[in-house]
Amino acid sequence: MRPTYLTEKSISDFIALALAEDIGDGDHSSLASIPGDAQNQARLLVKGDGILAGVELAGYIFNAVDPGLQVEVLLQDGATVKYGDVALTVKGKAQSILTAERLVLNCMQRMSGIATYTHHLTDLIKGTNAKLLDTRKTTPNFRIMEKWAVLIGGGHNHRFGLFDMIILKDNHVDYAGGIKEAILATQRYLQEKSKDLRIEVETRNLDEVRQAIDTGGIHRIMLDNMTPDMMREAVAMIGGKYETEASGGITETTIRSVAECGVDYISVGALTHSIKSIDLSLKAYKV
Repeated sequence: MRPTYLTEKSISDFIALALAEDIGDGDHSSLASIPGDAQNQARLLVKGDGILAGVELAGYIFNAVDPGLQVEVLLQDGATVKYGDVALTVKGKAQSILTAERLVLNCMQRMSGIATYTHHLTDLIKGTNAKLLDTRKTTPNFRIMEKWAVLIGGGHNHRFGLFDMIILKDNHVDYAGGIKEAILATQRYLQEKSKDLRIEVETRNLDEVRQAIDTGGIHRIMLDNMTPDMMREAVAMIGGKYETEASGGITETTIRSVAECGVDYISVGALTHSIKSIDLSLKAYKV
């Protein structure tokens, strides 16, 4: 089942804007050098090791550029790939293949990098109860694809944006006058606006954890930049009454110890803001 943000419209809107950015008033390199009726084919070559992502999106892109293009998918999203693998082939109007090429590669390279790192971190916490979450630390106008890639890599999506869940972070708490004040004001707001949104509260120490528990009416408590010992104590204090999420500076060297503290979720901004793309290329070939 797809997440709510991943709809036919959201995908087509993204592609339309991205193509408009790239093509402008025409792909003049292809229009100038390739006959309009020329037919050709190309292979999408994998030039690195990892988890493939963006294959389904590539099909949408090729179709948007030219519905006459024929795409044969050889490796699906989520496949483990190595250097030299062929992910797909595309056949049809040569000009159309060339026009779609860069957008397909840009999306798939970044999505594959995200899926690969997500898969790696997920492996590191295997056997614990913790689930790996992404964050809003994404590329403007590309969030939909980055979060899609996290799912392909075996991770889970946090809220999509500011509209679908409430997270009372440190600045919200400080501006509101404290944990209790922020929670109560939020509860009043949701009641007044007739909105049904989950509430998460970020806590920085055990005193704030206790305040969140005592105030209540929330769904999840975030344990931000806490030591493993402090997290274990916080999880024990919460006692399963609310979901728990660890966040803040978590790396591949620390994520296992964090997961073993008993938290329900671990959010890692690096899934989308600090990944290395997997090298891919689209190469013409003769039958």
